[in-house]
Amino acid sequence: MNIVSKLVSPSSQPSLAAVDFFCGAGGMTHGLRQAGIHVLGGIDNDTQCKLTYEENNKPAKFLNYDVAELECGLLAEELNIKSDDPYLVFTGCSPCQYWSKIQTSRKKSESTAFLLKEFQRFVEFFHPGFVVVENVPGLKTNQQSYLPIFLDFLGEHGYCYAHDVINAQFYGVPQHRRRYLLIAARYFSEVSLPGMDMKVRDVASALGPHNGFPPILAGHTDNSVFMHSAATLSEKNLRRIHMTPHDGGTRIAWKDDSDLQINAYKGKDKIFVDVYGRMFWKKPAPTITTRFNSLSNGRFGHPEEDRAISLREGAVLQSFPLEYQFIASNMNTVARQIGNAVPPELARRIGQHLIRMASDGNI
Repeated sequence: MNIVSKLVSPSSQPSLAAVDFFCGAGGMTHGLRQAGIHVLGGIDNDTQCKLTYEENNKPAKFLNYDVAELECGLLAEELNIKSDDPYLVFTGCSPCQYWSKIQTSRKKSESTAFLLKEFQRFVEFFHPGFVVVENVPGLKTNQQSYLPIFLDFLGEHGYCYAHDVINAQFYGVPQHRRRYLLIAARYFSEVSLPGMDMKVRDVASALGPHNGFPPILAGHTDNSVFMHSAATLSEKNLRRIHMTPHDGGTRIAWKDDSDLQINAYKGKDKIFVDVYGRMFWKKPAPTITTRFNSLSNGRFGHPEEDRAISLREGAVLQSFPLEYQFIASNMNTVARQIGNAVPPELARRIGQHLIRMASDGNI
């Protein structure tokens, strides 16, 4: 018997159940659960995400598999799911470094370039009622992307879909984060993306003492689950951030200091201006990457304090709840879990949209 189809809410509306492919630390899973979707489990080959995922998303199971090597039959056994369930949701938010504009080693990331093809395998086998894909905009704009083949596949298998490049700042996330979003569904003649907010959240709505973040110094270690820990800065970087004006200042403030100026940026005042910069209080944060805790990797300086933002501040800018626990052996691993995640608030709104579709569609 298919337990997914039997899940019905007290209001007699159909309840959706989801499987989160490439789940990482659980951003998509957590947001879907907040929306009221029963997440059966997440799949990821990164064992370092297991404890974080399971601690925050019980009873969802963390399945430690490489999706490219996982058999459809085994997944069916692990999560007790069957094919052609109209209330089943598959989300696929695969690693995106290969298609990202952020400079990275293409050689290192090429093994993940076509994971969408592997995700397609499971969609073809199970024919879930709903399919969600979230990724970098390059998945849509790069001519070498597998996306056109995947879209043709969806159409051939009875899915109607909507897709576009969206910005998470219009979905309750206090961060400028452009993402490719696709929602596909069977049994529907028309599909849309979730509606956007015209008013965006800024950094001041998330950080600062009034939001529970007491001032700290660079190098501060918070061993509690709150993890308000900031990276240590060298003596020279401390001088740099001290000279950078509050509330959006940049490295241009110390470009004429021969001791502080960086050789790579001499005479290049108009490029990479965000590097070593401070965030603005009254604007959304820049995209939270896997290196957001490093001052030299973007505009990740605190708006006022002489440091890069802390781990918990980065998590909040990704819209993780304050109580979400990140379990890892070091700061960089935690930062990677946070930066790689789907913002939970974006995922929650996607989940709410799917629930409305299921309720209104009489499937």
